[in-house]
Amino acid sequence: MTGDVFDPEQLSRCISCGFCLPACPTYAMTGDEASSPRGRITLMRALQDGTLPPDDPTLAEQSSFCLGCRACEPVCPAGVEYGDLLEQWRVHQWRGWRRPPVARALMLLVERRWLLRLSGLVRRAARGRAAAAPQAGPTPGAATSTASAPGAAPGAPGAAGGTGAPGAQLMLGCVERGLFPAVSRAAHALAPELAVPTAQGCCGALHAHNGDLAGGERLAERLGADLPGTIVTTSGGCAAHLASVLGRDRVRELSTWLADRPVGAELRTGGRRARVALQDSCHLRNGLGVFAEPRALLRQVAEYVELPSAATCCGAAGTYSLLRPKESRRILDAKIDEIEAAGVDLVVVVNPGCLRQLRTGLRRRRSTVRAVHLAELLTRVEPPRPA
Repeated sequence: MTGDVFDPEQLSRCISCGFCLPACPTYAMTGDEASSPRGRITLMRALQDGTLPPDDPTLAEQSSFCLGCRACEPVCPAGVEYGDLLEQWRVHQWRGWRRPPVARALMLLVERRWLLRLSGLVRRAARGRAAAAPQAGPTPGAATSTASAPGAAPGAPGAAGGTGAPGAQLMLGCVERGLFPAVSRAAHALAPELAVPTAQGCCGALHAHNGDLAGGERLAERLGADLPGTIVTTSGGCAAHLASVLGRDRVRELSTWLADRPVGAELRTGGRRARVALQDSCHLRNGLGVFAEPRALLRQVAEYVELPSAATCCGAAGTYSLLRPKESRRILDAKIDEIEAAGVDLVVVVNPGCLRQLRTGLRRRRSTVRAVHLAELLTRVEPPRPA
């Protein structure tokens, strides 16, 4: 018997009802029971009780093939925490040199705090501390903004004289600092009350999702010490991981931080109200239940169009697009088809991995639709024009 790979209580919750099957992207892709959450849990049990040897190729394949999107969790009547089980599985399957080289290289990279800081400085990610709370009217320093950013409503988080938690700070994501520095600048323009320490490190989500749970917890705890008080992040995946380690009361995704602030402006294109769609962050929606807040903000500034598969993974899934590019592209192509059919001007994301994935797919398709992070969109709104 292997016996110690999984938390027995978590593993025993699955009642094999099959509610998870329609929610699973890899099961939809293959129709193979082994590629469903129920099938994978059956494999986990076989590994746990010794029915399958640890080096069984099906175990290796299915632990890698899973997106880890956790879409099975909200529909599970037994409350199976599948995301936790998958992370425990990968600790076993990817231990030592069995971890994919790309994942191993990325994990080593993000542990270099000096390199992350240098990347942020070179790429001009947000930096500095502002004492003043956001006010209605033009936002100073927002180069991409053509009008007012959301102002802080009385009592909103971080508002002057309000009831928000003190010491709130903006987290600078590892990928975001290097690839999308404009996102953190836009977020700071929208919420200038947030401090932005530049020496902060990685949150550890990359480690946790790639077979190093202990490393993921260590990095999250260190970041929590570096950023005392409330941590506001522009990455849904980072938010879910940090909340699992530090507690939900310590972590806020940007849309929830801005949710109580009236926008009072709109995004226009070609003389009309822009049509926008949202691609959910899987971990933000399925792990933390956050999906209403970004939609509410978008409805204030544009004509919102709900994509049929908005809650379904785009194929980015952390390192998945690098480790399983063929499967990732298959998922992405279907998503791009849907986005183009919706007739939208912009597709909005709340996670940097999704931003990279959708921009790649739209560029490959030579689509006129553009992908943008929610923070960037909210700094581009125009004042409403008189009737």
